[in-house]
Amino acid sequence: MKQIQSVYIHIPFCTQICHYCDFVKFFYNEKLATEYLHALVNEINTNIEGNHNKIRTLYIGGGTPTALNDKQLKFLLEFLRNKFDLENCEEYTIEVNPGDIDSEKAKLLKDNGVSRISFGVQVMDDKLLEEIGRVHRVKDVYKTVDLFHQYHFSNISLDLMYALPHQTVEQFKHSLDQALEFNLPHYATYGLQIEPKTVFYQQHKKDLLHRPTEDDEIFMYEILKDSMNKKGIKQYEISNFAKPGFESKHNLTYWGNGYYYGFGAGAHGYLPGKRITNLRPLPAYVKKAMNDGKPVLQEEGITRKEAIEEEIFLGLRRMKGLSKQAFLSKFGLSVDALFKEQILKLTKQNLIYEEDDSIRLTDSGMLLANRVFEEFMLEDSDLVWI
Repeated sequence: MKQIQSVYIHIPFCTQICHYCDFVKFFYNEKLATEYLHALVNEINTNIEGNHNKIRTLYIGGGTPTALNDKQLKFLLEFLRNKFDLENCEEYTIEVNPGDIDSEKAKLLKDNGVSRISFGVQVMDDKLLEEIGRVHRVKDVYKTVDLFHQYHFSNISLDLMYALPHQTVEQFKHSLDQALEFNLPHYATYGLQIEPKTVFYQQHKKDLLHRPTEDDEIFMYEILKDSMNKKGIKQYEISNFAKPGFESKHNLTYWGNGYYYGFGAGAHGYLPGKRITNLRPLPAYVKKAMNDGKPVLQEEGITRKEAIEEEIFLGLRRMKGLSKQAFLSKFGLSVDALFKEQILKLTKQNLIYEEDDSIRLTDSGMLLANRVFEEFMLEDSDLVWI
């Protein structure tokens, strides 16, 4: 495990399916959840031998991990406490939704070494919460934050969405201001994306989804950045803001193109030379994981071309940008030489800029990041370079 220091664990159960969510998720069922946990344990034990394995970050996501009942959550957390060396784990995160955690579960998390909470609030507006399919209400957010503080959780990240159906700029600013009143150390923010196989996608196809204009979405993003900056909460990635020292170490593994295990239905892992995607359907995952501990849907080798593209995309997502020296050391190629025309074009368009050793997105580039990334897709004619 020396090269792989991060572990992601997927718990796919929810008590309600949100209208925008395209993650692997299923309505909670006690019997099925118990079967799933035993399959998950078998998958982890098959791929990682022994106990108290050293890791840098551990992340339990979903779904809603705390949709598990007390007994199931205790089983999972105690297994992980034995499987990994949590005393020396730098960051142990679990995703939590407002109102789905009580004192018993909060104590379980604290007693079993969880050090960071990823808090799925999304919007501080009861009407909009209902419209996007969330079951909690604003009062639940306040109660749950109080509960976290009662159990001395200080590293809390709050998820916030914008550009929601019918959301005005004024509504977003009010929601943001309320969220910032908590004075939390980390905020993850996302503009609504319409994903296939979601309620919103079906509404969008029927022209029934009334979203803010592109200009309003841009204005919301500008308000977001300005408000965070005034609070001393610094942007360190396109969608993420943190007080110094509270940047997500686990997510920085992803953005740094580092290796990580992914366990659970539909989970993705990145190991030396290959990416692994697990089976998504729950019965198929449980059956295969229980049978041989390898519920793999797809295993793909990483080509040099793909590795170069990913290094650029992930590097540009971070505010510190893509390091030209690190790129040269990793690939034996100069990014300036390989992408000379693209860099010149995007610089002229004020989408990127160069500073010392780095290439970074401008404010306009952050709003049009996908357009920037497309420019760095390698053509077959470029393969002679790499």
